[in-house]
Order: sequence, then C-alpha cells, then structure tokens
Amino acid sequence: MHRYLISVERRAPADPQTVFDVLADPAMHPVIDGSGTVRALTHSAPTRLHLGAEFGMDMRLGSRYHVTNRVVEFDAPRRIAWRHFNGHVWRYLLCSVDGGTLVTEQWDATGVWNRAALALLGFPRRNRRGMIATLDRLAVRFEQPTTMTADPAPDLSPSPATPDRDA
Repeated sequence: MHRYLISVERRAPADPQTVFDVLADPAMHPVIDGSGTVRALTHSAPTRLHLGAEFGMDMRLGSRYHVTNRVVEFDAPRRIAWRHFNGHVWRYLLCSVDGGTLVTEQWDATGVWNRAALALLGFPRRNRRGMIATLDRLAVRFEQPTTMTADPAPDLSPSPATPDRDA
C-alpha cells in the first residue's frame, strides 16, 4: 500500500444505503468525525451530496479555518468521495456483508504535490487514528440498544381457593 493512501475499515450494522445516506448528508460529517477537526457545516452546503456538489466545513487543527470540498466520486450506495484545495481525497467504499456493511474509509494523497509537507506534519499517521475513530462513531449510530428483559417473576400469591365439592 502507498504511504499516502491510508485505508481503514469496519463493519456497520446497517445496509449500504442507510450508511450511504449518512455519508451523503454533509450535516452529519461533524457528528461522525473522529478526528476532532470537523467543527461545523457552513450554510452553503446542499442537504444531500451529489457528483460535483460543493460543501464547506469549518475546521480546527490548531487554529480555525474553512475548507470547501467538491464531491469527485459518487456511486450510490457504493462509493462517495470529496476533495478540497490541497487535492487529497476522502473516500468511503461500502460493501454489503453479513450483518451490515463493510465501510472502508480512505485518505488518498497520492496525487498531491506537497506530500512531504503532509508527512512532516504527521498526517498519514494522524489521519489513520481519526479515521478509525470516525468509523467507530459511524457504526455506533446504527447499533441498536440492547434491551434486557427478564422472565416475569413467578406468581407466589396463593392460588384461588377451589370450591369444596363435598360442601
């Protein structure tokens, strides 16, 4: 695998379309972000992403900044990816598996001209940690809370008296 193509995967207990719908909703990105850098969706975003759609995010990594992303891959419900000014791509690949969807998140900086600067800033390593946390947060959105039920307590009250047949 290329040093500037990071992939992590996790099973989410939901069908691919349901997972894709969360990823295609830019308002959900700050909710599922595990890196702590995606702060808020800007007002200029569509409610649902599509190929070519642009959406802005308020970010924080040391200081606050803003990025505008463009959707560069869109194949519902199997693939969605976006890229911002630096050229690296955030990609999600979805595959149906027993019990849900295998979600692969990729950070692809193979086509970026300043990869060495990214490496000096620790991005390949930092991104892997954030991506693992993001997929954990995404999967948790679909987990059903377990409800503990116990067998009903036995009825220990005296049984109703049966009429005396001889009376």
